[in-house]
Amino acid sequence: MNIIDQAKDFVESLRELASRSVWDWRRCPHCGQSMTCKYGTYVRRPWFFEGRREASRGVQRHRCHSCRRTYAERSALLIGGSWYAREVHRLAIDQWQHTGTSLRRTAEWIRSWLGRQERWLFWRVLEVGRDQTAHCYLTASTVHRWLDKAGVEAERTMPGQLSGVAISRQMGTDGLWAFKGLRGGVQRVALAVVDCVSGVVWPAVVVEGEEKEEGWGQLFQRAQEAGLNLSALRGVTSDGSHGLQAYLRGSMGWVNHQRCVWHLWRSLAETLKAQVRAATEGLAEAVAASARQQVRGELLSLMRAVFNAGSYEQAEVALARLKAHAWGEKLARAISANLDAALLYLQSYNRGLSRVAPEYLWRDFRLRLSRGRNHGSSQRLQRALLVWAIYRNFTPAQWRSERKRHYRRPGQSPLTQAGVLLGELSYLDALRV
Repeated sequence: MNIIDQAKDFVESLRELASRSVWDWRRCPHCGQSMTCKYGTYVRRPWFFEGRREASRGVQRHRCHSCRRTYAERSALLIGGSWYAREVHRLAIDQWQHTGTSLRRTAEWIRSWLGRQERWLFWRVLEVGRDQTAHCYLTASTVHRWLDKAGVEAERTMPGQLSGVAISRQMGTDGLWAFKGLRGGVQRVALAVVDCVSGVVWPAVVVEGEEKEEGWGQLFQRAQEAGLNLSALRGVTSDGSHGLQAYLRGSMGWVNHQRCVWHLWRSLAETLKAQVRAATEGLAEAVAASARQQVRGELLSLMRAVFNAGSYEQAEVALARLKAHAWGEKLARAISANLDAALLYLQSYNRGLSRVAPEYLWRDFRLRLSRGRNHGSSQRLQRALLVWAIYRNFTPAQWRSERKRHYRRPGQSPLTQAGVLLGELSYLDALRV
């Protein structure tokens, strides 16, 4: 059962629980017998969106004559053992996950709303007759515990999590150093693999470093455990990590490795600067400024023609023009060493492969989770990564309308782009919150 089916099963279980009648609760959930009797009540006063709800009657308990066990009636609106309703749990996790705020601000915002206190007084300055007896004490540690519980559920659902989800066979990988907030100054790297066409993120891992094969092996092994068919892959885009290159050569030799064009541009910056400086050496300052601008523009135009070529033949011709330039030989030599790896996306075998590494994932991750903030340990950071991956796969992209920029997959989630019909399901349903 993949995570979509698990989300559907969870929603159906809540609907079934909400529709249970008095007679349904007479049947013992342990042995299935109906020889039961009422066995007292207890009072619950949980917090809802509208405030603390005083119970008109206690929660009914029952005792079974057959197995002699007791049980209590449950509600789809409540979570067992919690002072807060299910809707408050879902709100807290979604506010922290979606808005990118801290745990303390999340707790402060929610308790201000529930208890009509603190910041609520800023919003409703003319409100009178507030009930000061019901004071909400939701804390950051409680929100953190709810988030970690969602992470434990994400770990539980990892085997077969995305089985049956269509893939494009073209993947992108990248890593992010996570060091702030981890106890003892421990440094870890978060690694992720994403489908280049649909944008589906496979379960990420936290490892010690990205220059070792073992870390990348854990990443692809976890993706395979979640349902990714490694033998069907054709291409992987990355920033050129030596650990990934070694792993692909040793364990996935059939997969082509596309070098990130943006990282190649960045690696050529110093060489370009040196050539521009050499071309204007000895000139007067007024003349040198104009000459630098001209030489830099010419070299950039020639380099751009190589990287943006529509075919290998066009790239070879553009590379020859760069090499023929008075100051372009060193640049041409540096580009020639990585030309094949930079243009793999042009092959029909790698149709759909991205030419840049998926660093946009970590931009989105930092907006919400920072580099280890709020976690303290590698294990909790790992669980937060799994929750974030599920959140991203279920959450639709924004509808955006801009004059110059085009956004991929507007209004669609990665799973929808992969052909999965989600309907009204959300990542909170998948996490069984």
